[in-house]
Amino acid sequence: MSQSVFVLEDDPDISRLVQHHLEAAGFGVRIFSTPANLIPDAERQAPALFLLDIMVPGGDGLDVCRRLRSHPGLSTVPIIFLTARAGENDRVLGLELGADDYITKPFATRELVARVKAVLRRFERPTAPSIISFEEVVIDASAMQLRVRGELTTTTATEFRLLDYLARHPGRVFSRDHLLDAVWGDARFVTPRSVDVYVRRIREKIETDPESPRYLKTVRGAGYRFEVPRLAEEPRKSAS
Repeated sequence: MSQSVFVLEDDPDISRLVQHHLEAAGFGVRIFSTPANLIPDAERQAPALFLLDIMVPGGDGLDVCRRLRSHPGLSTVPIIFLTARAGENDRVLGLELGADDYITKPFATRELVARVKAVLRRFERPTAPSIISFEEVVIDASAMQLRVRGELTTTTATEFRLLDYLARHPGRVFSRDHLLDAVWGDARFVTPRSVDVYVRRIREKIETDPESPRYLKTVRGAGYRFEVPRLAEEPRKSAS
């Protein structure tokens, strides 16, 4: 069964172009020219991915993204913005709202299909179960779930991949460029500033005090380091 993509795009020429090339790549596609029915239809049958234009009649993609990220049943579905807004501030705003990628118009259709596939690959689960647990945080890579203080905490796929990567390399300092290569690969929309946005979002979810983090530390001039607290050592037995 093909993966489905919900496309919010009011320009009929662009929507037909997107639909043709995504269907040729094996995806099922549904086009929405306004946001009105997108979320109700997704509640009935969730797509594999949302492709959202920002400026559409009757609302905008940014508001749709906010609503999706706060929706208990749709919050983990990946989102790509497809928009004429090309400024870095616009890209950062999209990331802060929880988007997984950001494609600017005009775009090459081959790149569009490649980026859709790349984002969906971030959601692929490892075959072997792998859980990192420390204090009140549990990172379950096989289920792509994060629990903090016993509560299931929603993350985007990119947030989860970044957190999981850092937590699996405790104590190591990674530059922003290294993290871009390791987590995003060839996604062209991301910049070192994008990494900072995701780090801030992760801190808000795992840290008791995001302004004074215990786990995800900034190493000034170098990048970021994840610190997993050591378990208390058992008292040594006294020599007989």
